[in-house]
Amino acid sequence: MAYLFLLGAIIAEVSATLSLRMAVTGVRAYYAAVAGGYLLAFAFLTLALNEGLGLGVAYGIWAASGVALTAVASKALFKEPLTALMMGGIALIIAGVLLVELGALH
Repeated sequence: MAYLFLLGAIIAEVSATLSLRMAVTGVRAYYAAVAGGYLLAFAFLTLALNEGLGLGVAYGIWAASGVALTAVASKALFKEPLTALMMGGIALIIAGVLLVELGALH
Protein backbone atom coordinates (compact mmCIF):
# COMPACT_ATOMS: atom_id res chain seq x y z
CA MET A 1 0.00 0.00 0.00
CA ALA A 2 2.93 2.34 0.71
CA TYR A 3 3.99 2.26 -2.92
CA LEU A 4 0.47 3.08 -4.09
CA PHE A 5 0.49 6.14 -1.84
CA LEU A 6 3.91 7.03 -3.23
CA LEU A 7 2.56 6.71 -6.77
CA GLY A 8 -0.26 9.08 -5.82
CA ALA A 9 2.29 11.54 -4.45
CA ILE A 10 4.28 11.39 -7.68
CA ILE A 11 1.24 11.92 -9.90
CA ALA A 12 -0.01 14.81 -7.76
CA GLU A 13 3.41 16.49 -7.69
CA VAL A 14 3.96 16.19 -11.44
CA SER A 15 0.44 17.49 -12.10
CA ALA A 16 1.04 20.45 -9.79
CA THR A 17 4.36 21.25 -11.44
CA LEU A 18 2.85 21.11 -14.93
CA SER A 19 0.02 23.35 -13.68
CA LEU A 20 2.65 25.76 -12.40
CA ARG A 21 3.98 26.01 -15.94
CA MET A 22 0.46 26.74 -17.18
CA ALA A 23 -0.15 29.32 -14.46
CA VAL A 24 2.08 31.79 -16.28
CA THR A 25 -0.77 32.18 -18.79
CA GLY A 26 -2.65 34.15 -16.14
CA VAL A 27 -5.52 31.69 -15.74
CA ARG A 28 -6.17 31.70 -11.99
CA ALA A 29 -7.58 28.16 -11.95
CA TYR A 30 -4.08 26.85 -12.51
CA TYR A 31 -2.96 28.38 -9.23
CA ALA A 32 -5.59 26.33 -7.42
CA ALA A 33 -4.37 23.22 -9.24
CA VAL A 34 -0.79 24.01 -8.16
CA ALA A 35 -1.71 24.46 -4.49
CA GLY A 36 -4.06 21.48 -4.43
CA GLY A 37 -1.60 19.24 -6.24
CA TYR A 38 1.27 20.00 -3.90
CA LEU A 39 -0.94 19.58 -0.82
CA LEU A 40 -2.17 16.26 -2.17
CA ALA A 41 1.39 15.19 -2.99
CA PHE A 42 2.56 15.84 0.57
CA ALA A 43 -0.52 14.11 1.98
CA PHE A 44 0.17 11.00 -0.10
CA LEU A 45 3.86 11.10 0.80
CA THR A 46 2.92 11.26 4.48
CA LEU A 47 0.64 8.25 4.05
CA ALA A 48 3.46 6.33 2.34
CA LEU A 49 5.75 7.11 5.25
CA ASN A 50 3.06 6.07 7.74
CA GLU A 51 2.89 2.71 5.94
CA GLY A 52 6.55 2.14 6.82
CA LEU A 53 8.37 3.31 3.70
CA GLY A 54 11.74 4.77 4.65
CA LEU A 55 12.14 8.52 4.21
CA GLY A 56 15.30 8.30 2.11
CA VAL A 57 13.79 5.74 -0.22
CA ALA A 58 10.39 7.46 -0.49
CA TYR A 59 11.83 10.90 -1.07
CA GLY A 60 14.40 9.60 -3.53
CA ILE A 61 11.83 7.79 -5.65
CA TRP A 62 9.41 10.72 -5.41
CA ALA A 63 11.99 13.33 -6.42
CA ALA A 64 13.61 11.29 -9.19
CA SER A 65 10.29 10.26 -10.68
CA GLY A 66 9.08 13.84 -10.51
CA VAL A 67 12.14 15.14 -12.35
CA ALA A 68 11.98 12.46 -15.04
CA LEU A 69 8.23 12.62 -15.63
CA THR A 70 8.14 16.42 -15.59
CA ALA A 71 10.96 16.64 -18.12
CA VAL A 72 9.28 14.17 -20.48
CA ALA A 73 5.84 15.75 -20.05
CA SER A 74 7.18 19.27 -20.59
CA LYS A 75 8.77 18.08 -23.84
CA ALA A 76 5.46 16.59 -24.99
CA LEU A 77 3.14 19.33 -23.74
CA PHE A 78 5.19 22.51 -23.99
CA LYS A 79 7.78 21.62 -26.63
CA GLU A 80 10.59 22.29 -24.15
CA PRO A 81 14.00 20.78 -24.87
CA LEU A 82 14.92 17.29 -23.75
CA THR A 83 18.45 16.75 -24.96
CA ALA A 84 20.62 13.65 -24.79
CA LEU A 85 22.62 15.30 -22.01
CA MET A 86 19.44 15.93 -20.03
CA MET A 87 18.32 12.33 -20.52
CA GLY A 88 21.74 11.20 -19.33
CA GLY A 89 21.27 13.30 -16.19
CA ILE A 90 17.87 11.73 -15.60
CA ALA A 91 19.42 8.28 -16.00
CA LEU A 92 22.05 9.17 -13.39
CA ILE A 93 19.35 10.38 -10.99
CA ILE A 94 17.45 7.11 -11.45
CA ALA A 95 20.65 5.11 -10.90
CA GLY A 96 21.37 7.07 -7.73
CA VAL A 97 17.89 6.45 -6.33
CA LEU A 98 18.23 2.76 -7.15
CA LEU A 99 21.50 2.63 -5.21
CA VAL A 100 19.88 4.38 -2.23
CA GLU A 101 17.00 1.91 -2.30
CA LEU A 102 19.32 -1.09 -2.57
CA GLY A 103 21.41 0.32 0.27
CA ALA A 104 18.30 0.54 2.45
CA LEU A 105 17.73 -3.19 2.03
CA HIS A 106 20.93 -4.08 3.90
